Amino acid sequence: MTLVKFNNKNNNALMPGFNDVFESIFNDTFFADRMVTRVPAVNVSESAGRYHIELAAPGLKKQDFKINIEDNVLHISAEKQTENTDNNRKYNKREYSYSSFVRSFNLPELADENQIEAAYEDGVLKIDVAKKEEAKTVTRQIELK
Repeated sequence: MTLVKFNNKNNNALMPGFNDVFESIFNDTFFADRMVTRVPAVNVSESAGRYHIELAAPGLKKQDFKINIEDNVLHISAEKQTENTDNNRKYNKREYSYSSFVRSFNLPELADENQIEAAYEDGVLKIDVAKKEEAKTVTRQIELK
């Protein structure tokens, strides 16, 4: 079997401008903004007594977030809706912007659901989940003989 490569350079020879029309439509910011899924990046780390979740979500307010736990799953969601109105030259222009996301994390069995703290600062949502007492690592120095 032979692999045949598609030559895109001669594609406009039969119908010039055909591809340009579709490229201009789908590269327009109206479509581009709505076709891209925006899910914030997350860092998950662990220390001796806690699990740490950092979610990058700039441009939001702490009132936009909703954090809850259901069946040992931590759900983080945000919803933001804005409306800009510009009255100028006897016409009315309105632009609506709506964005939302949901991220879910399965908590380990050793996580204490009753001790969760959250703070939103400088565009980063920080969530700390305490570990149960039996999960905390005990360290001790072993003496050599």
